[in-house]
Amino acid sequence: MPLGLGRRKKASPLVENEEAEPIRGGLNVAGMDGLDGGVIGLGEGATSEGLPPPPSSMRPRLIFHTQLAHGSPTGRIEGFSNVRELYAKIGEAFGIPPSEVMFCTLNTHKVDMDKLLGGQIGLEDFIFAHIKGQRKEIEVYKGEDALGLTITDNGAGYAFIKRIREGSVIHQIQVINVGDMIESINGHRLIGCRHYEVAKMLKELPKGKEFTIKLVEPLKAFDMIGQRSGGSRSASGVQLGTGRGTLRLRSKGPATVEELPSAFEEKAIEKVDDLLESYMGIRDSELAATMVELGKDKKNPDEFAEALDETLGDFAFPDEFVFDVWGAIGDAKKLLMSTLMSIPFDRIT
Repeated sequence: MPLGLGRRKKASPLVENEEAEPIRGGLNVAGMDGLDGGVIGLGEGATSEGLPPPPSSMRPRLIFHTQLAHGSPTGRIEGFSNVRELYAKIGEAFGIPPSEVMFCTLNTHKVDMDKLLGGQIGLEDFIFAHIKGQRKEIEVYKGEDALGLTITDNGAGYAFIKRIREGSVIHQIQVINVGDMIESINGHRLIGCRHYEVAKMLKELPKGKEFTIKLVEPLKAFDMIGQRSGGSRSASGVQLGTGRGTLRLRSKGPATVEELPSAFEEKAIEKVDDLLESYMGIRDSELAATMVELGKDKKNPDEFAEALDETLGDFAFPDEFVFDVWGAIGDAKKLLMSTLMSIPFDRIT
């Protein structure tokens, strides 16, 4: 059966090789069946199945502890439903403009991209906010087609460097680091741009020529590190948690309770995220999760392609990519079934 006959075609905003990975603008919380097993999604529209959002009085009250990553007292924040509102609450807690917040990490003050606040926050997670530090302007000679960068964005208008590939053009420039926010390229201001827009611009820079990039690095801790480690728990004794429950941020939709991802979904999301990086040069676990959700109950790749067009048509995914995603979802199902079949019957209850 031919894949995706009659699918709408749009100019793709994504790029082939230069990597980009977004942080989604909404939040979701797992573990909310009495704060113990499920996910809360936050945002502006209706809930799943078109149901209206529950009254604010019926929504769970969630309080999170936070510090500025370079060192600060512990603050308490609540009442946010997306990334912009989260940054506003952090600004209120510490008396700084929300625009100073570059990104947040969970349970560590370090610029650790594996701990980056993305689509979910564990109910016991401790939030560390990284704010703007030193600005720098660098001349870069693009001697290869790819610069070796993975770009992400914070869901609130700032794109920054998530990863630098070893041995790449950028890896050889010691003053460019993971966590640096990209403020402009060749004088073109990038505040408010999405990750894929920045990655596309970097990809399209001519090889064999220099370009100017302006960056802002996160404010560093220095001698405040000891003070921070001593204050990493609140006066009430709250500790950095495992985040078994999860608050999930979304750009759209109110707070809702959802089930945690199944073993199949987790494996499929991982596979689809790898395909996003391979085909499109981006990584985006939330986008991958949406694609898995759309595909898990479809009977064939054409149905899947139609569902993608209806929900994610702006991305204009190529047919060969959609086919491979369909295959990855199927592979994840087969792997789960083979695992279950290998379990002795007397162990299955």
